[in-house]
Amino acid sequence: MSGIIPVDAAALDFETPALDKLAWAKLDGLLPAIVQDADSHRVLMLGYMSREALAKTLELRQVTFFSRSKQRLWTKGESSGHVLTLVGLEVDCDNDTLLVQARPQGPTCHLGTASCFPSAPGNDSDNVLGDLDALIRLREADRPPGSYTTKLFDSGIKRIAQKVGEEGLETALAAVVEDDEALLGEAADLVYHLLVLLRMRGLSLADVERVLAARRS
Repeated sequence: MSGIIPVDAAALDFETPALDKLAWAKLDGLLPAIVQDADSHRVLMLGYMSREALAKTLELRQVTFFSRSKQRLWTKGESSGHVLTLVGLEVDCDNDTLLVQARPQGPTCHLGTASCFPSAPGNDSDNVLGDLDALIRLREADRPPGSYTTKLFDSGIKRIAQKVGEEGLETALAAVVEDDEALLGEAADLVYHLLVLLRMRGLSLADVERVLAARRS
């Protein structure tokens, strides 16, 4: 049964065949759940889900675990507000491990870091675009005062679209009359403003990657 569990369907009850086929008996009713940032692909944390936790995750669209220390269901971020918004679920080939794809609404680790694994791939400069996209997502949600990104979001989609047009023109001109460093600087500005525009429409870098992947296929 390995594969994606659809998260756009209605909440699954405990008797759903997809849930029944999971190997709950291996760990006394629990399955390891690896949480991955849906956009940057960074590994965020590891938790454990019971059948009830998985069902609640699908129902709320917020990642919920079974806390072995508290012996109860625990929705990530229920106290801090740093919830993990569910994007997708994948089951491994042995039906005993879950890969949870989510969008974090703030730091995942209780130490205030993005990931519970400091050296996890995607935590460093190897995923600059994914990190930037994630930061823009947080800026849209939090709107911290004094932030240029906040100012852009507050200005509305027409102004952001205008900025993308301006940056695109400046990038094209730099390609013709400027040196490489100037071109790279303008290209970076263009990409940043384009990500803001996508976020304003509820889209992300991952959505663009999916389109590119489909074209490649």
